[in-house]
Amino acid sequence: MAVGQVKQRQPDPCAFVIFGVTGDLAHRLVIPALYNLAATNLLPDKLCVVGIARKGMSNAELTDSLFKGLRQFATRPVDDAIARHLLQCVTCIEADPKDPDSFDAMREHLDRLEAARQTGGNRLFYLATPPNAFLPISKELGRTGMLAENGPWRRLVVEKPFGTDLASARALNGELLDLVEEHQIYRIDHYLGKETVQNILVLRFANGMFEPIWNRNHIDHVQITVEEKLGVGHRGSFYDATGALRDMVPNHLFQLLSLVAMEPPIRFDAHSVRSEKADVLAAIQTQSEQEALRNSVRGQYCGGKIGDTEIEDYRKTRDVRPDSTTETYAALKLTIDNWRWAGVPFYLRTGKALTAKRTEIAIKFKQAPFAMFRDTAVDRLSQNYLVISTEPTESITLQFNTKVPGPTVNIDGVEMTFRYRDYFKAEPSTGYETLIHDCMIGDNILFQRADGVEAGWQAVQPFLDAWKRAGVTGLEIYRAGSEGPEQANALLSRDGRSWRKPG
Repeated sequence: MAVGQVKQRQPDPCAFVIFGVTGDLAHRLVIPALYNLAATNLLPDKLCVVGIARKGMSNAELTDSLFKGLRQFATRPVDDAIARHLLQCVTCIEADPKDPDSFDAMREHLDRLEAARQTGGNRLFYLATPPNAFLPISKELGRTGMLAENGPWRRLVVEKPFGTDLASARALNGELLDLVEEHQIYRIDHYLGKETVQNILVLRFANGMFEPIWNRNHIDHVQITVEEKLGVGHRGSFYDATGALRDMVPNHLFQLLSLVAMEPPIRFDAHSVRSEKADVLAAIQTQSEQEALRNSVRGQYCGGKIGDTEIEDYRKTRDVRPDSTTETYAALKLTIDNWRWAGVPFYLRTGKALTAKRTEIAIKFKQAPFAMFRDTAVDRLSQNYLVISTEPTESITLQFNTKVPGPTVNIDGVEMTFRYRDYFKAEPSTGYETLIHDCMIGDNILFQRADGVEAGWQAVQPFLDAWKRAGVTGLEIYRAGSEGPEQANALLSRDGRSWRKPG
């Protein structure tokens, strides 16, 4: 075993219960992730997969559907023997929270199934459903006693978005915590399943060269970028009611921000890490509506071309209102009111139908003094960045200055890049494998806690309120296939800064 390597813990026997099993999320991500865990011997020896569907479906029909989905969406070649072993235990139950009797029947079915499969009564309930189903399903699970921990463990996995604003997030947290304990809730964010994202903690706290300079004395600013090439596609109804800010910032981007900005936890456990993440999100300065308008840009794409693909106007997308003011692009300037980050701006941007798919954190270090090079041919120094990227390549790049070979002093910027695929021969993954395994072993270090969720919504609420009040005013139109609205550049240029160009 390599230095620093910890043996993987084997999960307890359990029933893996998937609500929304016929949907896209289950077929595209959850089942392929379970397959990858099975292929690496990280599933329990005794496991039963139970699919919950609102319309009747036989066990054989569900198994066939999941097998076809696995062949289509698997991230590695499918071994039929492994797939059959995983899916042979699949059963389908018809249940709908509008029909309480169906949940009573479901409880009895699970009791019989667990007794036959000897899973010990442990249950993992995965809500791969639209957000409006989270609470009705949870209430029925609570009413029937299926969430009660009387020996065997019971866990509830909830997808994003968790609420639509601060008030709804608080309400949802309150109602769920009336049904289960905090340690039973796993608010899942697939971004935290990416190896490079998890590596931020190791990069910061396991290397003595970084943490001493990880503060306002040495860092000029931080940029967090999550860009997508795809348009809204068939998600018009959901997206028009949600928008880029709600869809991406309180969850994905704030999880990245919290890992970059948090204080060192006293130990590497769920309570300590999640407490530090929640504290730094709570330290984000709450802006007035006027400040929020000044420190943000929102945009909406119009028709354009990305590669060979024509993208129609957002407002012409199916199920999108023709006069919609929903943003498909959002850029924010935030500050954190604590000792480490005082005066260091954090610039966040995310959008759809852009020129490239890219996810990165760019940490810009302060410029070195230029005085000693004044009498040389050097007229400027290259900027010093530490760039942590998950798309298009999982990598960490350090940009620094060096002398160009030759008799005179010429300086140029160079890069040192570490790529996961070059050093570690890891199989491609969905990003859900680590998270699902952690759910099964009861490790919620990578999952949001209630106070962290609410702190995130607290920070974005002024932007939601200001944009709603502004209506169409201030909504910038950008062409699909571009880098986004030009006004996003002004957000940084007025501070004497600029967005990092991909390189």
